[in-house]
Amino acid sequence: MLSERLQEVLDGRWAHVRKAARTELGGDTFVAVPGETIDQARERVTRLLRELPTDPGIAAGFPLAYGGQADPGASVVAAEMLAQIDLSLMVKSGVQWGLFGGAVVALGTKHHHDLFLRDIISADLLGCFAMTETGHGSDVQQLRTTCVYDPATETFDLHTPHAAARKDYIGNAARDGRMAVVFAQLVTGGRQHGVHAWLVPIRDEQGNPLPGVTIGDDGHKAGLLGVDNGRLSFDHVSVPRAMLLDRYGQVAPDGSYTSSIDNDVRRFFTMLGTLVRGRVVVGGAAANAAKEALTIAVRYGESRRQFTAPGETREIALNDYLAHQRILVTHLADAYALHFAQEELVGALHEVQTSQGPVDEHRQRELESRAAGLKAAQTWHATRAIQAAREACGGAGYLAENRLPGLKADTDVFTTFEGDNTVLLQLVAKGLLTGYRDAFGSLDGWGRATFVAEQVRSMVLERTAARGLIHRLIDAVPGRGEEVALTDRGWHLALFEDREKHLLDGAVRRLRAGAGQKKARQFDIFNDVQDHVLETALAHIDRVVLEAFVAGIDRTGDDEARALLSKVCDLYALSTIETHKGWYLEHQRLTPARSKAVTGLVNELLRQLRPHLTTLVDAFAIPDEWLNAAILREEPARQDVMAEHDAA
Repeated sequence: MLSERLQEVLDGRWAHVRKAARTELGGDTFVAVPGETIDQARERVTRLLRELPTDPGIAAGFPLAYGGQADPGASVVAAEMLAQIDLSLMVKSGVQWGLFGGAVVALGTKHHHDLFLRDIISADLLGCFAMTETGHGSDVQQLRTTCVYDPATETFDLHTPHAAARKDYIGNAARDGRMAVVFAQLVTGGRQHGVHAWLVPIRDEQGNPLPGVTIGDDGHKAGLLGVDNGRLSFDHVSVPRAMLLDRYGQVAPDGSYTSSIDNDVRRFFTMLGTLVRGRVVVGGAAANAAKEALTIAVRYGESRRQFTAPGETREIALNDYLAHQRILVTHLADAYALHFAQEELVGALHEVQTSQGPVDEHRQRELESRAAGLKAAQTWHATRAIQAAREACGGAGYLAENRLPGLKADTDVFTTFEGDNTVLLQLVAKGLLTGYRDAFGSLDGWGRATFVAEQVRSMVLERTAARGLIHRLIDAVPGRGEEVALTDRGWHLALFEDREKHLLDGAVRRLRAGAGQKKARQFDIFNDVQDHVLETALAHIDRVVLEAFVAGIDRTGDDEARALLSKVCDLYALSTIETHKGWYLEHQRLTPARSKAVTGLVNELLRQLRPHLTTLVDAFAIPDEWLNAAILREEPARQDVMAEHDAA
């Protein structure tokens, strides 16, 4: 079947992880349960966490010596699969093995690994990742929690100085966590050395808060009821020197501080860079939740009929309406495009985190930028696609038994955690400006007049893995005018690249002009062009996603699957161009006639893809038990009724 051949393409490099998840997590044991109370959800998710297989699983990223597989790519893909079953369970396991355990691996040394990793992998030691504060979320560098070293006792004094410094929204904190990786400002010998991380016990064996630790419950949220988010405050808690996760910064018994990275800011960003996997997981999980919603809506649209055509008795299937296709099928094309972009990103993450030798800072920065941009694109896509799927299913889509309300509620916060999307776009934009790679500055670095006026130069396009292929396709475009076919792939790529370059060039000019006019008002230099910079980042992401889709098609060996993917790619490219047709018209990249032709071809592609909609969603290979939607279980009965109606 064509859907099975497409599935092979989509399953990709870690197909064995996807297939194992469908087998080992099959049935309804791990599936989300609508209508639970918050206590029921938390109890169920905690119990199931310990029942999850770890081979392969999210714990696959841990070192071999401690029972993992040293396969970070497999751990990301396992999380993506779990997102299609229960997002609370995915997030809870991501906190345990991705954030808490991942921080111990990335920021700790053999001493910490030997003491804690086996219990973390087995979930005998449940933990938290305590970075975010009530008053500081995205601006981690300015955290207010302090950890001051006392050489007389060889301990750190961990303290929350005021309410805004309270650790907040911390997964596993409200109920289950016994230990936390706490991020705070390290102070020794009267000097502050920036944000570091410590392993801090927060509960005893009976679950009671330890002395000096105050634990609160964030309570009900819009979704993710199974995740026990809470608040942590520390009142001069004594932390042994050995509990500093000291891979990048060490404190000797006498209080002297050493680090292989001299610059505090650079050290901070290096530490954060090692934790990029969580951002990759969040984006991939959101995209997989969107696939689930689109699968439900497309299958429902095959059996649900509405109104009759003039002169006919048979009612028309929802999927036959152009307006319905305009909403669902364009989101489906986005889902395919983002799938290939995620696959390429996971591959890059795996290569960076398994490479031997010194860290390649350029590759690390490129990975962080790509992860930030795709996380924003994927989570916003999930918000839009799940809402569209909900509406496409009418009143049935509003019922909890049909899964869509749960997906909508559970994914809403994905645009916020692991980095607010708007802040992440600024990170992407900074990565596009040559000179920033060596600055390692925080957001206020944009306001430095010297940085803007002297260091910002033309962009260097960061290509996806298929650099040669992309160049060949663009170079083969016969021209840039009306004679180029609207389906010419090189033309699509050139148009996306041209928009990104033009926006970036304009942003650079405006930043330079601002630096020249407002040297005394440094914040305004960037703030005045923030909208332009964010649009540049979005254009960059669009190009990266299209290039990844094109590369994925090029790897597809089956001719029929390749042809269908090519049509889906046409739809992704042209619907994106259509979305930005105002820009293309304003900047004379499209004539009015060609702009109208783009819209006409989008409609024609929707017509051509109509017979393949179920094939496209079946290729996601989401088991029916995972979809867990009553409207799909009723499908055969509804079709029988329709057949009887049509026969009459």
